[in-house]
Amino acid sequence: MRALLFALCVWILTACGDAGDIKFKGSDITGTKLGQNWTLVSMEGKTVTPASFQGKVTLVFFGFTQCPDVCPTALAELAQVMKLLGERAAQVQVLMISVDPERDTPEVLRAYISGFDPRFLGLTGSAEQIKAAAGSFKAYYAKVPGPKGTYSMDHSSSFYLLDKKGDARVMLNSTMGAPAVAHDIEALLR
Repeated sequence: MRALLFALCVWILTACGDAGDIKFKGSDITGTKLGQNWTLVSMEGKTVTPASFQGKVTLVFFGFTQCPDVCPTALAELAQVMKLLGERAAQVQVLMISVDPERDTPEVLRAYISGFDPRFLGLTGSAEQIKAAAGSFKAYYAKVPGPKGTYSMDHSSSFYLLDKKGDARVMLNSTMGAPAVAHDIEALLR
């Protein structure tokens, strides 16, 4: 009985030690349950949920196609991340959730996103669906009126990494650079 109890204690300590060995460059958000409840439409017109991407490490960020600087910079950086990952990039799904469903139709998203990397997916939906998705990640966005009826969108620029089970694990600042993002993805691919 003592041997069994000792073996169980060693197993528990080893399992805890393994989880603690992961050193992320971004903020560890394990256990927060972020990004769990949403339903959106892919740029292919298919309904998707977080479960649609289980089995892959998923990187999620919020943006819009008419963003003048943050979004194209982020997408270019993520294309570099995929190059750094090499063959392992096949185990990763990058998702840009549009905060501008009024203009970002599936067709517009497809034309925009595929210019950066054909493996990336753009997601959209109704205003209510976008609000629910952003809320599930605690992500900020707001419509900002401009001159003559135009508008832009303010939005948070963080990257959220979900592990292969779909659990939120890391939040990265979008300015950390491709090597830091690739590092944290590699940690989740182990």
